[in-house]
Amino acid sequence: MEIFFVIIPSIMIVGLLCAMYAVVKRSRRVSRAWGSGLVAEARCLRTYTTTSGGGGDSSVSTTLHHVYEFTTRDGRTVRFEEAGGPGTTLEGDVVTVHYAADHPEQGTAKPPAHGRLFAESGCLMLFLGAALAFCVTFIVTAHLMFSAADDLMP
Repeated sequence: MEIFFVIIPSIMIVGLLCAMYAVVKRSRRVSRAWGSGLVAEARCLRTYTTTSGGGGDSSVSTTLHHVYEFTTRDGRTVRFEEAGGPGTTLEGDVVTVHYAADHPEQGTAKPPAHGRLFAESGCLMLFLGAALAFCVTFIVTAHLMFSAADDLMP
């Protein structure tokens, strides 16, 4: 029985660590694009939305996506997709994108806001870290309780 109190939180810990990795990776990617100093004019080729949730009593979440295309300084045509952009950017609009020379496909059309990126990433990491600490505490507490129960049994 004790194994269930270890396996389930351990699976949750793996998921939380993957989410933490994704947050750091996204933050570094956007920060690198902003810090590179390379900008280009990009055309919005397509906009679309995705929805999630809505099963049972859960709320529906809608995310707006944009597909942009631009030409780098060395003449390469690059196309990338970005989620969470402004609803005022429509197909055919021209926007400024920031990109790193070594990975232009990881560009961003979001204007530089280092403080906001740090705050968003920090809050997400704090939340995920608290959930991780809860899972570890739960495993340790469950182990101690089962050990104490075993000691009481003759």
